[in-house]
Amino acid sequence: MEKQNPPPYSPPGPGFQVSPPAQGYPPPPTQGYQPPPPPVSEHHTVIVTHMSPMALGPQPTAITCPSCHAQIVTTVETEATTKTHLFALLLCLFGCYPCCCIPYCVDSCQSQNHYCPNCRAYLGKYDN
Repeated sequence: MEKQNPPPYSPPGPGFQVSPPAQGYPPPPTQGYQPPPPPVSEHHTVIVTHMSPMALGPQPTAITCPSCHAQIVTTVETEATTKTHLFALLLCLFGCYPCCCIPYCVDSCQSQNHYCPNCRAYLGKYDN
């Protein structure tokens, strides 16, 4: 199979005109023309408040709740921590099996979490 060359280029015939390439958008009409309104942007205001650390102890504390802004006395719930588990493990390792549950019953071996009684918001923790 032989390759053939394409036919030769011939110039356009008489009376054929090539239009110039487009240069962009046509100018807007000057009479009665109203420019489009500017885009509407929504502005959001962000208010950042910094809470000062509250002095929370092992007992319920009277404070203003930062969440619901009510004058409250906190609700305290105790929670076992790593320290609680380590004390129980040490008691087991030293052969005091009957005493290994004592750290789970003593508040000083656990952390006290403070909550708002109105909105149940977490307010902070007290660790011994």
